Amino acid sequence: QSIYISHVNKRTTYTDPRLAFAVDVIESRKVSVRQRFDASSTTDQVLMGSDLTGKVAIVTGANSGIGFETARALACHGARVVLACRDLEKANNAISDIKSSRDDVKVIAIQLDLCSLQSIQNFADDFLKLKWPLHILVLNAGVFMLPWQLTEDGIERTFAANHVGHFRLTQLLRDVLLRSAPARVVVVSSESHRFPSVVEEAMNLDKLSPSENNFRGMAQYNRTKLCNVLFSNELHRRMAGLGVTCNSLHPGNMVYTSISDSSYLFKFFFFLARPFTKSLKQAAACSVFVATAPELEGIGGLYFNNCFRCEPSEPASDPTAATRLWTITEDLINDRLAKTETNKS
Repeated sequence: QSIYISHVNKRTTYTDPRLAFAVDVIESRKVSVRQRFDASSTTDQVLMGSDLTGKVAIVTGANSGIGFETARALACHGARVVLACRDLEKANNAISDIKSSRDDVKVIAIQLDLCSLQSIQNFADDFLKLKWPLHILVLNAGVFMLPWQLTEDGIERTFAANHVGHFRLTQLLRDVLLRSAPARVVVVSSESHRFPSVVEEAMNLDKLSPSENNFRGMAQYNRTKLCNVLFSNELHRRMAGLGVTCNSLHPGNMVYTSISDSSYLFKFFFFLARPFTKSLKQAAACSVFVATAPELEGIGGLYFNNCFRCEPSEPASDPTAATRLWTITEDLINDRLAKTETNKS
């Protein structure tokens, strides 16, 4: 009689637990693949039997919520993980929590404020000084229903945190991703990307960074989630041939995290929905799947929900809009950096 022992939790069984996720079906000399995971799958199930030793990952917004669970799952399966967080105290507390799950994890924190171009530059500099490769970049951090406010660089805050900051971070880490290829970029978007109905939403800077009088928190969140999918598709188009793939995903509906803290009304709604929505381990499962699934090696430009590919909205699939958004974002960043240099001189 055979005994199987999990290398993660040391649990012993008399049946091979991996058989629950066997997927290869041979039919008439053809191999077809069915869906391995679904909405109820957890990070532990997605990574069962996986050994990520030697992999290096960065997860933004990893001190709590879905980002924390993503970082924990990757670290507990052997990856070296960098928690990229605005609040270092919270990030260090998160590291302690991860180590309580498994004390031999390799996890560090580096300060990152996605609403500051200087902070993003500092983060990239600090990471590059480590001289580590980068195999997995999870662009997870996000804000929701913030009131109108400009960042220190003069960019509307929701647009900066949800799109511009991640765009700039990826720019600065581009070379290390290429040196580490094959590498993956994972962009956490939302089904909310479907609400903007025309591509003009992603091709007009006045819409993307509205004035205070024209600002609507929910509409702005939806636009930035559309930007996430467009950015992911365009990034994949530009880098796939160089060994770096990119996919976007929806983690789950109204998952109870700190993202709703900025609105008492939505925090109440999220609380009411809590018994009917995904747990953090279920919500992070899609991020972990897209970051590690062997069947996605070399595959990108896709959108995932419940650990399975689905079609994004029509505007999100528009390559012209994706290219236009890339240009708008690049020009905006260059303009703000130039103004900063001018002010210094």
